[in-house]
Amino acid sequence: MQGFDDAGASERVVVWIERKSGAVWAVGRAVNPQHRPTDEPRKDDYIFEGYELEDALQAANECLEDDLEVSERDGRSQRIRPFTREELLKPLERWFFNR
Repeated sequence: MQGFDDAGASERVVVWIERKSGAVWAVGRAVNPQHRPTDEPRKDDYIFEGYELEDALQAANECLEDDLEVSERDGRSQRIRPFTREELLKPLERWFFNR
């Protein structure tokens, strides 16, 4: 999602859901990750970690909604689709059954 920082400069916000070792779902949020020296998420990028997919979906979609509200107040209306259970389970099932 594209937005503006407090000084009015353009910024890029990325929100993602990942499956970590130990059967943990994690939700991350990073601002301007393209300017970082590595693609690896930082520990403080994570806004949720837990075992329930539904909890991860809720955390990620609430984060998206909050960021969209701020973006709209800044005059930048965007359409971002929410995360869905199906889009997360398809790659996981493919990995599990085809390994």
